[in-house]
Amino acid sequence: MLAMQLLRPGQPLQQARLPAPIPAAGQVLIEVARCGVCRTDLHIVDGELPALGRPVVPGHEIVGRVVALGSGVRQFAARDRVGVPWLGWTCGKCDACLAGRENLCPNARFTGYHMDGGYAQLVVADARYVFALPQRYSDEEAAPLLCAGLIGFRALGFAGRAQRLGIYGFGAAAHIIAQLARHQGREIYAFTRPGDAEAQRFALQLGAVWAGGSDEPAPQTLDAALIFAPVGALVPTALQAVAPAGSVVCAGIHMSDIPAFPYSLLWQERKIVSVANLTRKDGEEFLSVAEYTPIEIQTQSWPLTSANEALAQMREGRLQGAAVLRPA
Repeated sequence: MLAMQLLRPGQPLQQARLPAPIPAAGQVLIEVARCGVCRTDLHIVDGELPALGRPVVPGHEIVGRVVALGSGVRQFAARDRVGVPWLGWTCGKCDACLAGRENLCPNARFTGYHMDGGYAQLVVADARYVFALPQRYSDEEAAPLLCAGLIGFRALGFAGRAQRLGIYGFGAAAHIIAQLARHQGREIYAFTRPGDAEAQRFALQLGAVWAGGSDEPAPQTLDAALIFAPVGALVPTALQAVAPAGSVVCAGIHMSDIPAFPYSLLWQERKIVSVANLTRKDGEEFLSVAEYTPIEIQTQSWPLTSANEALAQMREGRLQGAAVLRPA
């Protein structure tokens, strides 16, 4: 099969012809129709997550069709359309797993990192961590739901019942979750890179009541803020913008260092919380909500062999919406 493989962090992906994978017991073999390009992929490629010392095929926003089943798989059949997310396997035995926090399993394995992912024509996945997908979305639209949507949904949950919601970094996750939050009747305040008028127009088109640069003060006191940009300096900025008892939710797997800030910004029971990975329950709940919530998913599409170009555009902040690869 054709795949795009990371041989060493900090270097471009390389085209490779790899043996077609064979599903083991409990696994499914999937023909990849689309794979989203996530910022986590960029962190892996750029070496911002720990290197594993071996080549890897990135990609964990996978949409495809089941083509073969390993022994013991009963929940799927050939040609079923399915999605594969970031969380690919957990031990089921540790304290975190037994407490329903499998996203914090210390033995977890992640798709496109510990296990080869969807920057390829075929992929194998543990059937327990594979989702059926809402039919209202095309393959290309569904791909970003599997991480950008899922992580955004988990982050929104940490915001509680916040009515005035600030979103810092208006990329793939933000443009999905902003629409869901608007559908719930919340007010969205979008903070983009300073001077990024195009991203601000995009946020307003999706229903934000205000959009401006992250260097601008919020026009209203916020009840909560979601930070999708991997910029630690935004944490004290967001703390300054939220009301007493408000939450600042850091939704990325990697973030630059948070600078020192005065205790007065945290005072009055403001909270900082991070979002780590996802659970299967998150996936089931979000995809159920997405089935009946009209979310307009904007994508930019590249052939699989142009994965480096898609990653470069994400690195440079030139993407609007979500990037998606076509492996065919």
